[in-house]
Amino acid sequence: MNTDKIKLAFAVLIIISSLVGYYYWSETSQLLRTVAILASLGIGGFIAIQTAPGKEAWSFAAGARNEVRKVIWPTRRETMQGTLVVIVMVILIGLYIWILDKLSLWAIYDLVLGVAG
Repeated sequence: MNTDKIKLAFAVLIIISSLVGYYYWSETSQLLRTVAILASLGIGGFIAIQTAPGKEAWSFAAGARNEVRKVIWPTRRETMQGTLVVIVMVILIGLYIWILDKLSLWAIYDLVLGVAG
């Protein structure tokens, strides 16, 4: 348990030091600095995965990937039909609310207040 904390702290230290180095050596090639950051992310990630929380996170990510593979994505036609249904329903509900608004306006001004609007 204690070694896991040390490993995680070391991984974070590696990544932070590469970010600091990226800006400290700003006159160096940007490609070289970017490669250094990517390498530190890889090394830090490898160290972090060796810990118990890292193994749990990796297992969770693998499980999530498997679940995404099980998803049945809609076809283009199904997507277009669903979108069309949503658009039509929004228009119909908008009209319904507009009619209710006009009826309530008429009822309040003409019937209740007696003012011709």
